[in-house]
Amino acid sequence: MVTLGNLFVFLLLMATAAWLWHAHGIRERALASVRRHCTKMEVELLDGNVAFRRLGLVRDARGQRRFARIYGFEFTVTGEQRHQGSIVMFGARPGAIELDAHPFQARPEQGRVIQMDDWRRRDD
Repeated sequence: MVTLGNLFVFLLLMATAAWLWHAHGIRERALASVRRHCTKMEVELLDGNVAFRRLGLVRDARGQRRFARIYGFEFTVTGEQRHQGSIVMFGARPGAIELDAHPFQARPEQGRVIQMDDWRRRDD
């Protein structure tokens, strides 16, 4: 016979399993966002994963405090040093991705000086 206590324990276990399944999906989305960001910033994501750090209230882009998961990851530029990074996830939506200070290779087009007059003429 099913008692109210047994039903409560069963529902509690099912809710925990659903929460863990949902959290795994959010972690996968965080990993995909971090991979895209690392490619864009021309750094290498190490170990190919993100690790859960904490839950907390974090300000979003509008300045409102929202419940968020913070994941950490490591990346490298030179292949010799590990640097830390973090991503904030508001539910299934990514928030800010932060990378620790790290060295970077300047591209030739980044080092070129553009005169303001030339730039203004180009936009006209």
